[in-house]
Amino acid sequence: MTHTFLFEPAVWTSTGTLWRADGEPLEAIGRTEIAHSPDCWLLSGTLKVLGSPPTEFVHAYMIERPTSASGTMKWTFESAMFGTLLGRFAVIGPSIVSVYGCETSGYHGAEHLGQVDASHYRSAGMLLLKDTVIYTWQLNLERSADAARRA
Repeated sequence: MTHTFLFEPAVWTSTGTLWRADGEPLEAIGRTEIAHSPDCWLLSGTLKVLGSPPTEFVHAYMIERPTSASGTMKWTFESAMFGTLLGRFAVIGPSIVSVYGCETSGYHGAEHLGQVDASHYRSAGMLLLKDTVIYTWQLNLERSADAARRA
């Protein structure tokens, strides 16, 4: 099966759970858009964590276009909270794995995206600050119906 997440422009919605460092599970909902330009790919969107108070994370990753030789793609994300995160996506069979970190802030982590089918992925990941787990998450991603019909 060919990967669709990242590799095809589309809008994806997500639902699932984010766990705080103390283990409290919180409902999470999100929306991510993938856009391709000649220079790079852009992954942007939001993740709303429905705690008390609710929190919204906004993300915009600049992704280097893949080359057939490497099989991986570098990405960057700049945030006032996390600093400049540098990461890399790697396609490994039905999975897309991302590892990332920021040397100056100490934030780092990993995410696994497992393909269920062309319009569905499962995500699991963690964010750490130095050696302390800050968040873990598990999300189900679904491609919007408009994008799925075009595929």
